[in-house]
Amino acid sequence: MSLSDEIWQTLKFSDQDIESLYNHLLEIESPQTLSELTDFLVRKKIEQEKKKATQALKAEGNLYFPKDQYKKGQELLFPSRDFQKGKIVAVRDGISPDYPELQVITVTFTGDEQLEFASNLSDHALNTYTPKEETEQAYQPDYVLETYGKTLIGKLSELVSTNEDLISIGGSYFPRSLLVDIGVGYLNLAEAVLEMAEGGPLSTPDLIQQIELPTDTNAKLTEFSMNYALQEDPRFDEVGPAGETLWFLNRLEPDEVRNVPIMLQYTGEPVTLPEEIEKFVDFGPEFCDELEPNYQCDSVDDVTISLTYPHWRAGTLPLTGKLQKLFPTAYETPRIKFTFHNGDSDETFNGWVVRPSHYISGLSNWYTTEGFIPGSQVHISRSEVPGEVIISADKKHNSKEWIRTFLVGADGNYVFALLKQVVTCSFDERMAIAIPDVKAIDAIWEKYAKTKPQLEKIMQIMMRELAKLNPQGHVHAQELYAAINIVKRCPPSPIINILFNCPWATHMGDLYFRLDDSNS
Repeated sequence: MSLSDEIWQTLKFSDQDIESLYNHLLEIESPQTLSELTDFLVRKKIEQEKKKATQALKAEGNLYFPKDQYKKGQELLFPSRDFQKGKIVAVRDGISPDYPELQVITVTFTGDEQLEFASNLSDHALNTYTPKEETEQAYQPDYVLETYGKTLIGKLSELVSTNEDLISIGGSYFPRSLLVDIGVGYLNLAEAVLEMAEGGPLSTPDLIQQIELPTDTNAKLTEFSMNYALQEDPRFDEVGPAGETLWFLNRLEPDEVRNVPIMLQYTGEPVTLPEEIEKFVDFGPEFCDELEPNYQCDSVDDVTISLTYPHWRAGTLPLTGKLQKLFPTAYETPRIKFTFHNGDSDETFNGWVVRPSHYISGLSNWYTTEGFIPGSQVHISRSEVPGEVIISADKKHNSKEWIRTFLVGADGNYVFALLKQVVTCSFDERMAIAIPDVKAIDAIWEKYAKTKPQLEKIMQIMMRELAKLNPQGHVHAQELYAAINIVKRCPPSPIINILFNCPWATHMGDLYFRLDDSNS
């Protein structure tokens, strides 16, 4: 009659469970999250198992309690003997001055075992029976949800995702057929309200209030229905972090949020590196590349990263494992609006998390104001204010330092020169590159978008130019990575793979290589 943990380990939700959920949502008339729906199904399953246990006991026979009277020939179940069945073969009066009504029954069990038990005895510990389901963990909803909740939620998520009538908004579910009808007139009013708010964001209750949508039937259901109507209309984007629903006009979002900047677009194939060279992809604690998801460290509360040219030019940051928990996330929405807080000046400005393409936008003006160059270091830290991220530059007194400088000639060819440049922020020496003429580099990107030159060809040109700046003629892989990304978006893996396998690059130890022109 016990319930094993195995039932929760192997439990599979069925269409019958979906029907139960459907009826449950009809009854409460309120959307619920997967966690709440899983809680409902777990409790329902436990009640079903308790009912089964009770029915099984009734089918087997009566339970023995010392308080009851019995007759010869009756069959009983004995809870104290793990519900073993026994048959009464004799009944006699007991001998006890304290219990004159006492009777003694003689019971025979399997194997001819014969024992005597008290009956007609009102005061006895065994008169109170506690079913196993009241004490065993597998019958306790809190234990089941704590131990198996994550797995069960995952299983339920797979099942409800295939049901067309159960729709999800912001992590909550409700039957489509019972939604409040939100007419196009109300959606047009919502567009006008958001336009007056410079695109937004505004919460659903704010929109409902301003467009005067009736909520007297069921406020929660009306809000859910409004969210669904807005979600299905391409004019609106849900941009709130997890747990908060906020709406923005799609056409008023920044272009670099709606469309991935050309500098962040990578068209190459994924590269799987052999184990012996895989370690060389990690360029150090300040290295961040959203195209290298397998080489990101765990997130922390404070991160310093070195900017690559693509992110510097696009005014973005890479959204990697190192940074993702510092920024707002969401259940479904691809774009999330939040606030940057300048840790040096208390200035605030808008930022956007673009989840599908793994970058954070909104930093172009800040990069220019702070005097950043590719290779500059950016500090990002967690804020105690919800929806806010602290960002700062490691400012230094203006000074002139020797910096690799990228120059584009009138013929379109490019060279590196070591020139003195004014520097206002700390930087990574291997990543730092001064850019005197951004427009000339933009022209290279446009040209390469059409001609699509081979990565190896660009690598050879960059290695040849960088080698001129080193007395030994060696080039570090991280320097090469930074240089290549000035003209072509590329993660480290393809670069490392070519360096270790091509005939024209000689490995000099660590991450240093020499170009062998005789084989290029």
